[in-house]
Amino acid sequence: MNEQIKQIAERLRGLREVLDLTEQEVADTCKMSLREYQEMESGKVVISVSMLQNISHEYGISLDVLMFGEEPKMSTYFLTRAGKGVSVERTKAYKYQSLAAGFRGRKADPFIVLVEPVSEETSMQINTHVGQEFNMVIDGRMLININGKDMILNEGDSLYFNSELPHGMKALDNKPVRFLAIII
Repeated sequence: MNEQIKQIAERLRGLREVLDLTEQEVADTCKMSLREYQEMESGKVVISVSMLQNISHEYGISLDVLMFGEEPKMSTYFLTRAGKGVSVERTKAYKYQSLAAGFRGRKADPFIVLVEPVSEETSMQINTHVGQEFNMVIDGRMLININGKDMILNEGDSLYFNSELPHGMKALDNKPVRFLAIII
């Protein structure tokens, strides 16, 4: 498994231990089985950004600490130069680049997301998380499903939605899609 995923799993385990919680308590909070949570904490499975965001909200820890192991330091502004955002690759298909990793106390989490194409038979990964989300396609085309409704977004198209509804996306045309995602 990817080294970054292992590090995220270690931080997740460390958070649970610091808060003196059992694996079952965190699994219940995450609305998953104990086995699913144990797999996340072992680093054997991909942990979705939406799941990390839910945990960060629930336990009052910065998403940056879980994802990148660093506490944000800036409170006036944080500049991210093109292509220089803090990156995390959860799978070969999804790459996230945080655009505000160093800003402390932010109200939203902006990312540039690159989704690689997968075979037609591969199922779409469905996520839910607290809050709202904005997606705007920069390059390529993607299929997005929200609560069972499929929509196609082309370059320049954007969508704002309730992220508590089940949602997922897939690159189209056998080409990668790059989009701005702002999770609020």
